[in-house]
Amino acid sequence: MRNNESAEMYLETIMMLTEKQPHVRSIDVVHETGYTKPSVSRAVGLLKKSGYISVDAGGYITLTEAGRALASKVLERHRLLTGFLIGIGVDPEIAADDACKMEHIISDETFEKMKQHAALAKQD
Repeated sequence: MRNNESAEMYLETIMMLTEKQPHVRSIDVVHETGYTKPSVSRAVGLLKKSGYISVDAGGYITLTEAGRALASKVLERHRLLTGFLIGIGVDPEIAADDACKMEHIISDETFEKMKQHAALAKQD
């Protein structure tokens, strides 16, 4: 996919759905994101072409190793950033929305420092 942020968002959504239910199809992504069926269909095709997902004959989506790695990275960022923002007093809904934006642009270095800080805070 050309737009890496879009690819990351779709992969993150697929991973979150996979955690909640045994099988994920495009229509599940439509319901979760609120995007149109044609938009999701196009994204699924691009993710498949890019090697991030596979889609079986029944339309069930599976993350490939590359897709799972990228989705895990984005989801970890989302969860840590959301928790951090809530921890400093941001409304949970706003925190989740802001984390969704931040997770795609934060540098690896900054994120690693935030993870270290969060781990130290848990120890206290």
